[in-house]
Amino acid sequence: MEYLIRFAQTHEPFRKPELQALASLHNIDLEIISYDQISPYCVVRLPSEEAARTLISRSILARDVFELWGHGTTYEDLHADVRRRTQHLWEQYEQVSFKFNVDSFAGKRSSTQKTEIIQSFSYMAFKGPIRLKNPDEDFWVMEQFYDRTHNPFLAAGASHPPPLTGPDALPVNIYLARKLGESSREVVNKYDLKKRRYISTTSMDAELTLITANMAHAAPGKLIYDPFVGTGSFSVAAAHFGAITLGSDIDGRSFRGKEMDKWKMTGVQLNFQQYGISSQFGDCFTSDLTNTPLLDRQFLDGIVCDPPYGVREGLRVLGMRDTHRRKEELIIDGLPAHLRPGYIAPKKPYGFEAMMNDILAFAARTLVTDGRLCMWMPTSIEEGTEVSIPMHENLEVLSVSVQPFNNWSRRLITYRRLPEGVLSDVSTGRRKEDEAGVNADDLNAFRRNYFSKKPPQKKSPIPAPQ
Repeated sequence: MEYLIRFAQTHEPFRKPELQALASLHNIDLEIISYDQISPYCVVRLPSEEAARTLISRSILARDVFELWGHGTTYEDLHADVRRRTQHLWEQYEQVSFKFNVDSFAGKRSSTQKTEIIQSFSYMAFKGPIRLKNPDEDFWVMEQFYDRTHNPFLAAGASHPPPLTGPDALPVNIYLARKLGESSREVVNKYDLKKRRYISTTSMDAELTLITANMAHAAPGKLIYDPFVGTGSFSVAAAHFGAITLGSDIDGRSFRGKEMDKWKMTGVQLNFQQYGISSQFGDCFTSDLTNTPLLDRQFLDGIVCDPPYGVREGLRVLGMRDTHRRKEELIIDGLPAHLRPGYIAPKKPYGFEAMMNDILAFAARTLVTDGRLCMWMPTSIEEGTEVSIPMHENLEVLSVSVQPFNNWSRRLITYRRLPEGVLSDVSTGRRKEDEAGVNADDLNAFRRNYFSKKPPQKKSPIPAPQ
């Protein structure tokens, strides 16, 4: 059976990968029949209505799902397709209460036009009561118009293209569909950073963290780890979907926060308490991937992370700059300095390429088979250059979704841990080793490229990368 999914028009490069990730999570056989980033409508083939509702139930970028009753580029074609597909179903819905809606994307219809459109389906002869609130069945007529950005007639240089708006505008796609269920998109407002008790300037927004949690297959009974936990944005999102979370950070102050008597909690735990998901909070600890206390075996179901980009300050890793020089142990009031409360361990410069390699190597060692790594990676935008993706022979790249900004972009890369004995082709991957150097620019090509570019002409609402 064919179904229609209506997406929100935001983060378009992430919509299809999220849908495929949810199908994989629920073991649903999904076939995408038609999809276009400029359109909110996606036609898919699914085994049942139950599968359709399950698939959409926790999506963030989809809005709702429908049983497709007909499709055409004109109303004449649509009515013919509706008769062909669903005439045998009309009797089943003859006596139930129902409602018709007309929704136009990139176009507009007057009330009179909407009424005429609805009445054009009178041949279906539904005899049940029309109920505008809580009907038994909710039917939607959905029209897609071309907007000015993507109008093919304008792009082809047509001197008299069809009108885009007004009573003479014609849609390019028309669907009739029966609504089955809605997504979880409304939770984005619940986890809005503006309402969260503990955040920082680098906390990622709620929508993207929830999408990342979906890509990582966060679910009840799974253990999700964030090695750059910060204020816990990814951990909160994973916990929302029922996963147990772990987090670590090289600077323990980022997740500990300051004591707040009002809520009797501090830092990341304050956010878990706010959303009523404290039972999903495993722990947070001070560490980095090169000095981790975690088990060196496969036990994690997922890893989600937005590694530091090293722009505001150079990347650091625990350790001494000069490893050949022996340093005397510092004793304060009879206690070694490293055992005193508030001790901050020394750090040395760390290369961006080395960090990418260490994350992949750590994931390959600790993820269970089919476990997922969802990693954000920044890239500078340079014309004529192709971005190579970091790869590991034990990890399969499932999807790469790009979020562009002014003079840089970032990518959400999703990997799957392959079974033992199965290796991926890494010949096209970025496997560059750490560059020789002692300062931040020497060790971080992204940082060097970012600052070598001219500032944007207009002020961006997006903050500079961390």
